[in-house]
Amino acid sequence: MHRYAIAVLITLAFPVIAQQPATTERHQPAPAKPDAVDTRQLVTFPTTLRQHTLANMRNHLLALQEIQAALSQQQYDIAANVAEERLGLSSLGLHGAHEVAKYMPIAMQDNGAAMHKSASRFVIASHNAAATGDVKPALAALAEITGTCVACHAGFRLH
Repeated sequence: MHRYAIAVLITLAFPVIAQQPATTERHQPAPAKPDAVDTRQLVTFPTTLRQHTLANMRNHLLALQEIQAALSQQQYDIAANVAEERLGLSSLGLHGAHEVAKYMPIAMQDNGAAMHKSASRFVIASHNAAATGDVKPALAALAEITGTCVACHAGFRLH
């Protein structure tokens, strides 16, 4: 009898559960329409620099993931080190920023500089979180970094 009661409850509850929106669906942006016109500014790089830049951007994404993972484990100093070494102002030499900057429109250069500066500001906020335990300023600084990424990708595309 007990199994029967559980089966009935599940059967009755399923239509209600199925009508609820999935949590991830509420936070996902609407996908772009296939026929939407791409209005981003096309920026042309020499082939080798284009490949290098795209690899750097993938590395930036990986660094952001590593930072988030470190923050989730309250490893604030590790998050800070990843940010500075891979995204911050100290990383400009690794990215060949000087070499690719001459092919970027000024607005794209400004956006890149803003990303690197915001990453270095995150470093300070993350080190502070290690000392105080208050992670909110570090999370706000991380959102600033990703905001610069979103803005650049929304405004420009590489060719």
